[in-house]
Amino acid sequence: MIQTGFTPKGRMLNAYRGLPVDRFPVAPEFWYYYPARLLGVDMIAFEREVPFWHALKTTFTHWSCEGWGAAFGTATIDGARTTKSDERIEDGRYRQTTRVRYKGREFVSTKIFDVAQPSSVETFPVRNDDELVPYLDMLLSDDVHIDNTGASAAHGAVGESYLLEYWLGLPFFDWVAEAIGFEQAIMWVTSVPEDERETLRQRYTDWMTAMTRQAIRETPFESFVIGCSSSCNSLLGPRLWRVLDKPVIAAVAREVHAAGKLLHIHFHGKSMETVSDFVEMGVDCVCPFERPPGGDVQGMAGLRAVRDGLAERVTFNGNVHTVNTLIRGTPEDVRREVREIKEAFADSRRCIIGTGDQVGRETPEENLMAMMEEAARP
Repeated sequence: MIQTGFTPKGRMLNAYRGLPVDRFPVAPEFWYYYPARLLGVDMIAFEREVPFWHALKTTFTHWSCEGWGAAFGTATIDGARTTKSDERIEDGRYRQTTRVRYKGREFVSTKIFDVAQPSSVETFPVRNDDELVPYLDMLLSDDVHIDNTGASAAHGAVGESYLLEYWLGLPFFDWVAEAIGFEQAIMWVTSVPEDERETLRQRYTDWMTAMTRQAIRETPFESFVIGCSSSCNSLLGPRLWRVLDKPVIAAVAREVHAAGKLLHIHFHGKSMETVSDFVEMGVDCVCPFERPPGGDVQGMAGLRAVRDGLAERVTFNGNVHTVNTLIRGTPEDVRREVREIKEAFADSRRCIIGTGDQVGRETPEENLMAMMEEAARP
């Protein structure tokens, strides 16, 4: 007998575990744009004044749907002196400069804040290869401490309204790219001696697994998430991804499962070439399986190929196109894509009807309503 009376969080967790639910969860990715629109605040206020977990809770509750979001630990570095300063560029835009001084070195980065857009990196903390390893050494040192108090409080405040997951960070390549930028990171990982690169990758793997154990020990989270920026088939490519990032994710998955917890990975862009890898790594859920042009999971054939590849061992989440369908399409266009997902995953316990990345603020409400209603139909 199928259990009734599921909470939004309960539906998501059962889908991650491959357990029965009364219907497919429907989980649009509400991240920055739509919650800010709903709350009536600009992007600067949203990022600096509104707790992220609260913005998502407001949005998922407003739409009476399922969903997921992330809570973050707070990192500090003993011996590091960090200063920040703001400089107005023009009305509605400013530059924030961050200086970190640590063991005789200074790392300077800048970020642009804009009332209309999420903040974006302007310059990275590492300017050349000579600074890269010292900077990464700082991030991996014993001087780094993570406080999970705020994340645990957010988990309690969210309750059953949606699935709040603990953010574990990024795969190895993305971690390097956050320090020096995508192009320089590609040059570094492909030119540095392999043993030097692999030593650093193993150190990062060890650090990630230790951080995972700490989060499991100190927090009540049921599920953990690893994000994605450029570490994907579309930019990094499957060969380098398998060398650099797959081992890290697999190691974290083992730690998470040893504690009876769940692991979700966010994987932008094309994904068809690595569907079997998701199974091999032992992750519990992958999103967002984007449609073209950003992704490569198109129509019924693509969806069925993904379902076959996941083999009822990994949960599918995503695929409703956020631009061509949700923003530019009609309610019937939205319903058609939802029906395709439901038909492809008929009788599956491993499906969440989600979006191909975050919902844009321009999305008409009638299109979101069509997504919710069609997903709930028997």
